[in-house]
Amino acid sequence: MPTSYSELRAQLATLTTEAFRPELAEIDRLPTLDIARTMNGEDRTVPEAVARQLPAIAAAIDATAERMSRGGRLIYMGAGTAGRLGVLDASECPPTFNTDPSQVLGLIAGGPSAMIKAVEGAEDSRELAAADLDALGLTTDDTVVGISASGRTPYAVGAVAHARAHGALTIGISCNEDSALAAAAEHGIEVVTGPELLTGSTRLKAGTAQKLVLNMISTITMIRLGKTYGNLMVDVRASNDKLQARSRRIVALATGAPDEQIETALAAADGEVKTAILMILADIDAPTAASRLVASEGRLRTALHA
Repeated sequence: MPTSYSELRAQLATLTTEAFRPELAEIDRLPTLDIARTMNGEDRTVPEAVARQLPAIAAAIDATAERMSRGGRLIYMGAGTAGRLGVLDASECPPTFNTDPSQVLGLIAGGPSAMIKAVEGAEDSRELAAADLDALGLTTDDTVVGISASGRTPYAVGAVAHARAHGALTIGISCNEDSALAAAAEHGIEVVTGPELLTGSTRLKAGTAQKLVLNMISTITMIRLGKTYGNLMVDVRASNDKLQARSRRIVALATGAPDEQIETALAAADGEVKTAILMILADIDAPTAASRLVASEGRLRTALHA
């Protein structure tokens, strides 16, 4: 890692995500619509960059799902924008997939306050990352995902190195080739999105790419774990009016049952969508449906074929 400002500056100068684009040097003089068109054109290249890494992403997801099926956790770790994206993805898993809040975690360098205001020096500490993982009681069934646009952030690299040394599954997501993060991880995912519209502003294309990859990791892992039935979110947690209405619609789409039957099933199932669907499709009562789901490890399709 760099030991001086000049060494760090030289290292950043080699990164694609930090490259200066002379053709955009006077972008501030363009009409707003032209700037928006330019930015939109840049954004359209991101899915193509992600597509080039799909085999690596799929391999990482299969390995993650295998560990999580044994009770392991999915732990995102990063600094700045990368850390915030990890926290965002983790925080959306409980309402979407009814996961326990401790099952998918997002750790940002500097702690929760860094979500709003940068914590000086936090991203530069490998030791802080190791301490954060030790505080969680890391196990060999856990998966640690280091996220860093540059691929050199000490907090992310340190997290992956520490986790791998302790037998956890490790994934490194960066936006530069030949990154230290990918090298440290068992599964390196390098989505090369190129120089940014604003030099070094990796909350733009790089951030979008990271969000797309995190969407895949969490969503497809949950599909593999049986948290969905087809493309329906059958483990959704109905914590507000919108989600309660969505729960009823999901049961309707899965079963084709009339509203009265759906309401009766959901009431008997204490609002559990999976249980209600199984009750209707298998014509069984709530306790029997719940028992079948337990025996099927929560996989609705397996329970239906039992």
